[in-house]
Formats: sequence, structure tokens, C-alpha cells
Amino acid sequence: MHKAIGMIEFKTVSAGITAADQMVKTANVEILEAQTVCPGKYIALIAGDLSAVNAAVERAKATREDELIGSFVLGNPDESIFPAIYGSSHIEHVSALGILETYDAASIIVAADIAAKTAIVDLIELRIAKGMCGKSYMLITGEVAACEAAIAKAKMAVADKGMFLDSSVIAHPDEQIIKSIL
Repeated sequence: MHKAIGMIEFKTVSAGITAADQMVKTANVEILEAQTVCPGKYIALIAGDLSAVNAAVERAKATREDELIGSFVLGNPDESIFPAIYGSSHIEHVSALGILETYDAASIIVAADIAAKTAIVDLIELRIAKGMCGKSYMLITGEVAACEAAIAKAKMAVADKGMFLDSSVIAHPDEQIIKSIL
């Protein structure tokens, strides 16, 4: 497990690739994911020691500031983020379903980390801008009160940056809905 992760999100592919190149040249970090996402934006997710990730993200942000959409650095990210990003979360039971949507890619990972650390919830999925016209969402499950607390805290964090789009908590979703998301 990495001690920190960081992400940059740029409006253009050329700015994003240039910034990602600067990240790996600046510090000893590993690219976990670097790709084009809808609608022609570019994201790069890196991992490493906190100081290295921070230096790499700061360098990337300075590379093409006018095209930067967002970025973050998380020290000690919740371990459930990674299976949720890659669609490999193993969820046995859905009691309540929490949903949070953002306008960007970077803030959804921060929101998921906050949600996972706020209450006893499981991250089901993090959809990061793929097929969503640049928007992103997360799905969580747990008891109703836990989902409500986690979504509320995550919503506050992304709303502060102007990236909150919508959210809801469904107590005891129908089996057809559960089947469609698992």
C-alpha cells in the first residue's frame, strides 16, 4: 500500500500528458492511471511517499496552470478506494445506497476518502469521468445513518470547491437496483 496518492486533471490531453511527464520526472512516484477521460480531458493518478507525491502534483499544477481543472494529494488514503476505482469491490449486502456526483474527476476520489473515513460504509464504485461527459460519481453502502453521514461530509468537501452536482441516500433499495449496480 502506498503512503499517498495524488491526481491531476487537465482540460486538454496535451496539457495532461505534459504535466504527467513532469510529475514522474520531479519525484519518485508511480503512475497508477494516466488516460484521456470524457470529454477529452486528461487525468493522471500517482502514488508514492507523501513528500514525493506532493512535489510531483505541485510541479504538474505549475506546468500548464490555465488548463488545470483540479488536483489533490491524499496521505494515507482509505484502502477501499482502489478496488472501487477498478470495479473490483466485493459487496455482499446493500442495506442503504449512497450516491454522490461531482462535476470533475479529482474531487470524487477525495469525497470517497472522506466518506470511507467518516462512517462505517463500503465503497461500491468510483466512476471517474468515463462515459460521463467529465462528471464522476461514487456509490457507497452501509446502514442508512452511516450512508447519510458519509454523504453529507463528502458533499461538504466537494461543495467547498464548487464541484458538487447531486447526491442521495436510498434506504433499502429494490433488488433490481442492487443487481444493476453490483
